[in-house]
Amino acid sequence: MKEKTNLRAALSGAAAGLVNGFFGGGGGMLLVPLLSRWLKLGDQKAFATSVAIILPLCVLSSAIYLFRGGLELSAALPYLLGGALGGILGGRLFKKVNMLWLRRGFALLILYAGIRSAFFA
Repeated sequence: MKEKTNLRAALSGAAAGLVNGFFGGGGGMLLVPLLSRWLKLGDQKAFATSVAIILPLCVLSSAIYLFRGGLELSAALPYLLGGALGGILGGRLFKKVNMLWLRRGFALLILYAGIRSAFFA
């Protein structure tokens, strides 16, 4: 059973890394449902674990884009600073939000991203 769990974890990480590397982000949207369903993590643990997994994947993807000349660091800096502040705020609010509403918000975010990319790209 442990081997099956490890395989699922590795496949989940590989899928998130592939999505992150290919699209420049979005691996966390894939990870949360996989962590919940395949690894049976509770919602709060799935969201928090996804963030912990995505950080190194984002760093790796960013380094690859940087070395290949596809990253404009000066343009990214204001977003990075704003994202850091948003991450701090989100982390503080995380325990106060009902998980049902967090899941609904997450689902709406996924739907918005899909609709936007399909019709307004």
